[in-house]
This record gives sequence, structure tokens and C-alpha cells, in this order.
Amino acid sequence: MPDPYASIAQADEALQTKLAEVLELRAADPQQRTMIDAYLSALELPKDAIALEVGCGTGAVTRILATMAGIEKVVGIDASSVFIERACSLGGRLSHLSFETGDARALAFGDASFDLVVFHTTLCHLSDPEQALREAHRVLRATGQLAIFDGDYLTTTVAIHDFDPLQRAVEAMVANFVHNPWLTRRLPKILQSTGFSIGGHRSHGYMQTAEPTYMLTIIDRGVEALVAAETIGLEEAEALKAEARRRVKAGEFFGHISFVSIVASKES
Repeated sequence: MPDPYASIAQADEALQTKLAEVLELRAADPQQRTMIDAYLSALELPKDAIALEVGCGTGAVTRILATMAGIEKVVGIDASSVFIERACSLGGRLSHLSFETGDARALAFGDASFDLVVFHTTLCHLSDPEQALREAHRVLRATGQLAIFDGDYLTTTVAIHDFDPLQRAVEAMVANFVHNPWLTRRLPKILQSTGFSIGGHRSHGYMQTAEPTYMLTIIDRGVEALVAAETIGLEEAEALKAEARRRVKAGEFFGHISFVSIVASKES
């Protein structure tokens, strides 16, 4: 099936609600917060900066931006009204934080409106990331910065031996939930072609073993994709999910993903 994030506004509401829960589950992971803090700490913003997060989901990163010193206003946009409703509910106490539905490829903001634009695990889901970056370039001020954080999802693994059946589920999740799994490896060239100069480029390792709450959602979504494609039956699907949880209880579970962050500046 096609990546549901790529056309999230048209996705079934129940699926959008489920994915909103996954986004908040991931955001609650301390390792995820450490990676977010690491790439945001590389920013050099002016006093009273105005920030935009494109593809904000339920607003987990937008809420962090709103607590950063020196940021006066933060706007989060997402194509999913379900995500935005959840974001508004979770971020409602912050008066300088707002959310609205919007299209990354056609931002509803004037030229030179922001000091910072953030794409957090967004670009890999877009069919036209170049257009989204051109729009980011347009709405950034002359000294504006761009921050990108995305998964190198082809590195995603839960395998603990050759031909591990759980790895098949991971590969199915990536194939069905990530529109462009090669995106992070092509970003330097894409950024250069859309008018940005890279200032920082980092790799971030993410591992779950004892409490793999997020990695289990990857396995489960992959298993469900295999069932939907009629590649496996319901009995095998339940067996795969059970095996993942057996490994957790037995202390045998391993899951890893590499993430990439880039901080870039707008070229005039």
C-alpha cells in the first residue's frame, strides 16, 4: 500500500488516529528527545525568532520549539486535521504556539516570514520534497535557518540472526509507510539545488531493547501490511507479533534505526 503519510488528509480517520498515537509514543521516548535536543542545539537564531514546523504531526517537536529561549512565536502545520486537532489539545497552554492545516508544497505564508523552518521526519513522506524545500526557502528570512531530521529507514533492523522472520515485517513497514527511504542519503544534493548551504550534518543512532515500545509499532505495522497484501495469513501474523513480545520478555529483543540531522542556511 502507498505511504499513508504521503496523503494523510485522505487517509481513514481511524488510521490517522492510530498514527497520532504512534507519534506521541515515539516522542515520549527519552532517546528521541536527546536526538531532538542535539540537532536543535546547533541552531543560531536571532532574538525573538519566529519558527515554523512543516509536517508537525501532533506537535511534539513544535511544543519543544515553543519552550526554547529566544523563540517568540511558533507555528505548526500539517495536512491532517486529526493530527492538528490533537496538536491543539496538547499545546493549548502555550499562548505563542499555534497550529493549522496546510500543505508543505504551498505554504500559506508570505515571503521572508520566518527565522527557522523545521522538517522533523516529514520529507521522507513527501512525493515532492524539492518543492517543499523551495517553499521553505521562500518563507525564510535572509539569515534564516533550516533544520531537518529524518530516518535513514533502510537501516531499520530487529534481526538477531540470519533470515530473521521479524526483519521481513520491518521491511514491509518501511516499504508501506515511507515514501522515499533513500531521502536522507540524497539530501545534500537536494538542499544545494534548492538554495541552501549545509552548516551541520550528523548521524544519530537509536536503539531499543528492554522496552521497545516504538519498535514494536514498526513490527506490528509491517505485519499488518503483509496481511493486507495477502503475503501472510492471520495465524502467521499473530505468531510474528507474539515472537516480538516473547523476545522482549526473554531479554532478546534488539531494534535499531539510524537518523540524520542537517542544519542549513538560506543562500541569498
